[in-house]
Amino acid sequence: MAVDLSMSVLVVDDYNTMIRIIRNLLKQLGFENIDDASDGSAALNKMRGKKYGLVISDWNMEPMTGYDLLREVRADPNLATTPFIMITAESKTENVIAAKKAGVNNYIVKPFNAATLKTKIEAVFPDMASA
Repeated sequence: MAVDLSMSVLVVDDYNTMIRIIRNLLKQLGFENIDDASDGSAALNKMRGKKYGLVISDWNMEPMTGYDLLREVRADPNLATTPFIMITAESKTENVIAAKKAGVNNYIVKPFNAATLKTKIEAVFPDMASA
């Protein structure tokens, strides 16, 4: 994977076990700088204080969902270009369409493994994927 493994990655989920799973998958793929946030509001605060190369967020969170976070990120000129992958347990077509319209870069349906995560990340960074 020719993606910049030194970039900071923000994992957003209100379920600690899921954060741990995603963090471990990212480490398996070679990522080292991984932060986490427990909901969209906490994630926004972190993003406004630090530049992230990638955000991986769950959709279903309280009080601020991943979808609301995505919309806030895309509306903020300083954050708008941040690559964003949405994770959800639901593969409802209307959710995928809503996320695409809101500017998501990619979409992962749970459960998933390191290979799926790698493929989705590489798709977000096509210029960096190995030829």
